[in-house]
Amino acid sequence: MHSSDSAARAAQVLSRPFTLGSLTVPNRIAMAPMTREFSPGGVPGADVADYYARRAAGGTGLIITEGTYVDHPAAGTSGAVPRFHGEDALAGWERVVRAVHAAGGTIMPQLWHVGMARAAGAPPFPDAPPSGPSGLALDGTPSGHAMNQQDLDDVIAAFADAAASAERLGFDGVELHGAHGYLIDQFLWSATNHRTDAYGGSLRARTRFAAEIVAACRAAVSPDFPVLFRMSQWKMGNYQARLAETPDELQAVVGPLGDAGVSAFHCSTRRYWLPEYEDSDLNLAGWVKKLSGKPAVSVGSVGLDNEFIGTFRAEQAGVTGIDRLLDRMERDEFDLVAVGRALLGDPEWAAKVFEGRTGELQPFEASMLRTLS
Repeated sequence: MHSSDSAARAAQVLSRPFTLGSLTVPNRIAMAPMTREFSPGGVPGADVADYYARRAAGGTGLIITEGTYVDHPAAGTSGAVPRFHGEDALAGWERVVRAVHAAGGTIMPQLWHVGMARAAGAPPFPDAPPSGPSGLALDGTPSGHAMNQQDLDDVIAAFADAAASAERLGFDGVELHGAHGYLIDQFLWSATNHRTDAYGGSLRARTRFAAEIVAACRAAVSPDFPVLFRMSQWKMGNYQARLAETPDELQAVVGPLGDAGVSAFHCSTRRYWLPEYEDSDLNLAGWVKKLSGKPAVSVGSVGLDNEFIGTFRAEQAGVTGIDRLLDRMERDEFDLVAVGRALLGDPEWAAKVFEGRTGELQPFEASMLRTLS
């Protein structure tokens, strides 16, 4: 296929608007959430607003922000990750929303509780112990606090309050971080959830906490305000982990979450082109869309020739084509694609793809994580 044909195909496939409840995303490209720790005291400043607005101006239809801590003492593990509570932080996020909208984009905050990934003694609340379903770290080591019912209720309320704040500030939806071995995912995963009450045991029971968070957020916002749920099989530091070994097990997770009010699922994988289960080419997003009947967002090494793990080894990622992505999107396997490092390194990635300027795309270097360009 000639490059001009490829450009026309990319523009046709990716420039289609997509409607999700009250939100119409102007195209099919989202910015994936990426933690960078550029908010001293947890407050996003003008530089953060400029950072997101530049990606929106560069053609990205939907911005999903870096993870933001909900209002719970054990939610975070850094004093420079933005929070989504407190007048100062929310005022900063309101400026971010205005800047992104002025640049023609739409935006959702990702709401986050790190659970047992919290380092003991870390800011912003050094006295808060790491907390999780059974007080177990991802490697199974007892190292924190097993949450009681009051703890669960407090966290559920914190997510709901944050969702309500997001709508009030003018955001276009919210995303709940239920992936990568953080708190919500720790309840979903059998290796970290050893509870014997209603929140543990079968996979469906382990989904209860996540479903209650979703339902509380849904109740706190307007009926058509989008609530996304990010999920993954892999966990940070355990890339072979499997939440659901079969499509039936995956159905046991996404079914209750969809019933609770999830508008769409954001399915995190390391390589978007790999099939999730045998005897099917569908990736994780494709399976989740098929099983849940909900829209899905795919992600994983889009536009780059190595996966994100290389970032931790300071490896450069070169530019690569997206024909395989377009094949899947033409089949409506999933509805949107989230772009991470490629967009971090090149704020105009979307516009260049739409306009056939792929020769101008920039490679990604790990040092870019420390910049605000």
